Amino acid sequence: MSLFGRERIRPRTPDQIRAMRVAGLLTGRTLEMLRGEVRAGVTTGKLDALAEDFIRSGGGVPNFQLVPGYVNTLCTSVNDEIVHGIPGDRVLRDGDLLSIDCGAEVDGWNGDSAITLVVGGDEAGDPAAVRLNDVTRRSLWAGLAALRPDGDLNDIGGAVEDSITDDARDDGVDYGIVQDYTGHAIGEHMHLPPNVPNYREPGRRPRTPVGTTLAIEPMVTLGDQANHVLPDEWTVATDDGAVASHWEHTVALTELGLWVLTALDGGEAELTARGAPFGPLD
Repeated sequence: MSLFGRERIRPRTPDQIRAMRVAGLLTGRTLEMLRGEVRAGVTTGKLDALAEDFIRSGGGVPNFQLVPGYVNTLCTSVNDEIVHGIPGDRVLRDGDLLSIDCGAEVDGWNGDSAITLVVGGDEAGDPAAVRLNDVTRRSLWAGLAALRPDGDLNDIGGAVEDSITDDARDDGVDYGIVQDYTGHAIGEHMHLPPNVPNYREPGRRPRTPVGTTLAIEPMVTLGDQANHVLPDEWTVATDDGAVASHWEHTVALTELGLWVLTALDGGEAELTARGAPFGPLD
C-alpha cells in the first residue's frame, strides 16, 4: 500500500491480530516440537514431514506450500546455507548449524518464524558458530523491541544492525549482515510489503502505526555476507563457505505494546528484559 508513491503499512484490527496469534502459536509450537526431533542421523526431509503433519493436525496449512513452485513445509538451511534450503535426504551431523524456517496459515491468517540450532547441542558446535547464533538471536529481539507506535521502520533495522555491530566489536569478529534478504509485513498473506531490512536504509521509511504486523528476521554470517543461489534455484549460500544463522518472529504492535505472535509466551520474558512494553490482547 502506498500514498502519493510512498509505502504505508496496513494496520490490523485487534480481532485480526487475535486471529494471527492462532496461526503464530501453531507455527511456534511446530518449531518447539521440532527442537526435540533434531539430532544426528535425522534427515531434513523427516523434519519436514513431521512439521507438515503437526500443522495440518493443528487445523492449519503449511503456508510455504502456498508459495508458487515450493512444495515443502519447512526451509532447512545447514551450515553455509543462509535461507530457503530445501528439505530432503540430507542427514544431520553433530555440530551442524541448522536453520529451520516455518510458517502456518489458519483461517486465512499467517504466522512465520525461524530458529537456528546446533545439532547435538551447543557443546557439539564450533564455539565461533555458537556465538554467531547467539548474536543473531539477540539482534532479533533488539529489532522486535524497537517497534513502537508511529515509529520509523528504520528503527527496527537500525536496532538489529546496532546489536550485531556492538557484538562484533566486543568479539573482534566481522559478522556479515545479509542484505539481499529481509523481513516483511505479514497478515492475510505470508509476504506483504514493505520489506523490513536488518540494517539502516538512507532516508525515511514507512511509519509503524498501532496494528502493525511484521515478520522480523535477521540473517547473519560468520564471514562476508555475499551470497549466491544454488542450482536448485532456492537455497541461498555464502560465497566464502562461512556458516550463517537465521532467526525470525512475527510481531504485532497493539494498543498495549508488543505481542510476539510466534513466541509461546508472547515474547514477555525477552521484551521485559529489554524494557519494551508487552501488550497481548488476550
